[in-house]
Amino acid sequence: MSKLKVAICGGSGYTGAELLRILAGHPKVEVAAATSERSAGKSPADIYGHLQSYAGLKFEPLEREKLLKRADLFFMALPHAASQAAVDFFFRSGKKVVDLSADYRIKDPLVYEEWYKVPHGFKATLKRAAYGMPEIGHRAKIKKAQLVANPGCYPTGAMLGLYPALKGGLVDEKNLVVDSKSGTTGAGRKSDEAFGFCEVNETFRAYGVGTHRHTPEIEQEASAIVKHDITVNFTPHLVPIDRGILSTIYARLKKKASTKEVLALYRKAYAREPFVHVLDEGQLPNVKHVRGSNFCHIGVKVNERTGTLVIVTAIDNLVKGASGAAVQNMNLMMGFEETTALTQVALCP
Repeated sequence: MSKLKVAICGGSGYTGAELLRILAGHPKVEVAAATSERSAGKSPADIYGHLQSYAGLKFEPLEREKLLKRADLFFMALPHAASQAAVDFFFRSGKKVVDLSADYRIKDPLVYEEWYKVPHGFKATLKRAAYGMPEIGHRAKIKKAQLVANPGCYPTGAMLGLYPALKGGLVDEKNLVVDSKSGTTGAGRKSDEAFGFCEVNETFRAYGVGTHRHTPEIEQEASAIVKHDITVNFTPHLVPIDRGILSTIYARLKKKASTKEVLALYRKAYAREPFVHVLDEGQLPNVKHVRGSNFCHIGVKVNERTGTLVIVTAIDNLVKGASGAAVQNMNLMMGFEETTALTQVALCP
């Protein structure tokens, strides 16, 4: 049986490199093309020494017409706004697309334009995009979709933590606080001086307070669960590690509940989810324990003194927060086993 031919547009960044790494172990996929404007003519192995199996593949400019016949599914790992037109082109040409940018995640184009400060020029295609987080109720749509909008890294950790509590009516949705800490790869390979070694090493700082662009995505998905609009206090932080996101979520309980009872709710919600591990009472996630994997670890604790549910999640921002989720969505779209090429355990220590 012939393999599915895929193209990675924007293949020289961190998410593109992770796609290449994961797909190297996928038995049903062949990477037929990878694009990069600044690295055209080089191979992935020239840039990333661990990708020697791609020494024969050369990055090339993103010339849509030339690429069209060479792949059946396109991973779009382009910057926000730059992805809009390319996604629309391949989608309208009948190809399957997984977009890793934010361009097709926000359902309301006016909300997208408010937060990303650019107009959305392809509203008809936007309406056709499925949101790519199967664990929170989107699996059926993903399976039928031609275009999937891959979730953002922060929303992945936040929503996997919030979903059972919101779905079960356990918490007051008016008082949600999401406090997240991310490694520096979240800024991408081509980032500004604020993310250089000397600026990041031995530091720990908040950024984008009240303005981070992942806020409307979290609010969109949380609102869909409770079926009315809600707002979220979301604050991201930068920590001096390469990869990983730890999110601590605070929500006021609607009624008295024990940690044991909340854990039972979470275990029931995720009983059939292959990539979500709910930890035992007294255990809390550590980003080190998900490094390099597609898993999300969740721990919960009820602060009985304040009536607050504290939820902690850990993901690898480049895998479950980006490229691993993209491959998971591809597997669902193509009818492959969902876990194919994604069952590697974390790199620890």
